Amino acid sequence: MTQHIIPGSPPIVVMVRHSKQARRISLRVSRLDGKVTLTVPRGVSDREAMGFASEKQSWLRRQLQQQPELVTVAQGAVVPVAGRERRVVAGAGRSVVLGQDEIAVPGKPEHTARRVQGFLKELARHRLSEAVDHYAARLGTMPTRLTLRDTRSRWGSCSSAGALMFSWRLVMARPEVLDYVAAHEVAHLKEMNHSQAFWDVVTGLYGPYEAERGWLRTDGQQLHRYRFEAAS
Repeated sequence: MTQHIIPGSPPIVVMVRHSKQARRISLRVSRLDGKVTLTVPRGVSDREAMGFASEKQSWLRRQLQQQPELVTVAQGAVVPVAGRERRVVAGAGRSVVLGQDEIAVPGKPEHTARRVQGFLKELARHRLSEAVDHYAARLGTMPTRLTLRDTRSRWGSCSSAGALMFSWRLVMARPEVLDYVAAHEVAHLKEMNHSQAFWDVVTGLYGPYEAERGWLRTDGQQLHRYRFEAAS
């Protein structure tokens, strides 16, 4: 990919990606980080493609203005855990401590982001393991493996071999949302599809799920606002 700039206030960085499969020029603004990608078919020059992007400048600026503000995790930042906002503060001792309204993080401030992320991953593993065990026992089957990742396009998955994968960021959402995703993926151990039979299994395991599924569609991407890169 090559990088180009559309001048203005502020300037817009556009990443141009050439694709043999593309049939037309397409422009995309990532909902996760605001990255602008211009996909260009074979035979179209960067100059022609950037002319297209410049014509769409008003649309691009509107899309970028709607992007959620990113939150760099550090002391003083507010991070949701189990759907409740907690302020990151300096802690004592050796372990991260989760309180009602705070996350107390001991150690050097430059290590705060990494320690909060590690704590959230461990908490996610614990809570997802509990939820999966609960729903799998009700279904009468067990997954072959459970892994956590920082996925961007999906909250969970189930392989044909029965391995479950979840986004650890689910632990930041309300517990009901995490439970719904766990039930959803466990249901795939019985129905590897999204047929009515599958949704019947989800309902049998979890109950009415429309609110949690709807939240993930409308607000779930907000969980990707939080950045855990160590402060420089």
